Amino acid sequence: MNIGGKIKRLRLSRGLTQEELAMRTDLSRSFISQLESNKTSLAVDTLEKILRALGTDLKAFFSEEEEAKIVFKKEDRIPVYDEPEGITSYLLMSDVETKKVDPTLVTLAPGAQTEEEGYHEGDEFGYVLQGRVDLWLDGVRYRLAQGDCFYYRADKKHFLKNPSKKKDAVVLWIEID
Repeated sequence: MNIGGKIKRLRLSRGLTQEELAMRTDLSRSFISQLESNKTSLAVDTLEKILRALGTDLKAFFSEEEEAKIVFKKEDRIPVYDEPEGITSYLLMSDVETKKVDPTLVTLAPGAQTEEEGYHEGDEFGYVLQGRVDLWLDGVRYRLAQGDCFYYRADKKHFLKNPSKKKDAVVLWIEID
């Protein structure tokens, strides 16, 4: 484990300079610098003092959390099975419960529409990748074509419909907490 590098990342994430951390811990700035570049070692009680100043503790510091997944390949997509007829949806990322966004790729067959969602917290964004869709918000229709996008607070009843009788529509739909 790169202790110095991890301390540096914590310090920077808290918006502190080396000097500010040194002042909070009653250590010298040069000691903090040497520690962050792994040029010196430290005692456990000194590490505890630094971690307290950074708002954490030994247990959290040494827990081996799994690195957050950054790239989600096409084969990682998760199908949504309870969609209405003519709708195919895939969650584009796993573990969406811990994220503030929930991106979904939605394909609407000709004439198909998503289920109407009631009022809920958050915002929604969509980008029409292919075809045309009608976005319905509290009974008001908005027409969108390929390349158009939408954004709204989710405090309205809403659904999408493909008005075409011949072509699928594809929308990247993102719910934002």
